[in-house]
Amino acid sequence: MSRLATSFVLGYHGCDQRVADALIAGTEAIKPSRKPYDWLGPGTYFWESDPARALEWAEEKVLRRDYEAAAIVGAVIDLGHCLDLSNRSNLEIVRRAHASFVAQQALSGFPLPENKSVKGQPNEDRILRFLDNAIFQHLHDSIDDLIADEIEAQRYDTVRGSFTEGDRLYPGCGFHERTHVQIAVCNPECILGIFKPLRV
Repeated sequence: MSRLATSFVLGYHGCDQRVADALIAGTEAIKPSRKPYDWLGPGTYFWESDPARALEWAEEKVLRRDYEAAAIVGAVIDLGHCLDLSNRSNLEIVRRAHASFVAQQALSGFPLPENKSVKGQPNEDRILRFLDNAIFQHLHDSIDDLIADEIEAQRYDTVRGSFTEGDRLYPGCGFHERTHVQIAVCNPECILGIFKPLRV
């Protein structure tokens, strides 16, 4: 389940220039995200093998005035025990987590969160992934509960998913301009090193 592919990958993290400088200098640790709309649940997010997309994302944050200056850092990541969503058996684990979460929400009387589009963007992109985030959080919590009950279980170190996003590259094709692979690192020990990319 977790070791069906090469374990080490290069990931790229978009951030503010001040943060990038601190990460490279080693004066600051890279921080995980816990936003309720994160695509792969809680973790530190990287674009796999795509520094240009990481920089593009950081530049969008500058336009929204979230960052002062766009920058990226690279990381050597050991995927470890990875919930890789390109693997059929791992997709089945997520399907079962969804069914469990739906049952839990129904029992408690809470509504299911929904994935939503940002205002002004097409519906198909639904980049605010409230439901998906809740499913991954539920899956992690369920594993933590098993471990707490002294039942043999293993936490996921990373979650890896491929996403089709953006406009089609050309009419009638199956390729999209922002298709990418994202990695959410849940276990910070899997980030083996941070580096400054020489080029994007």
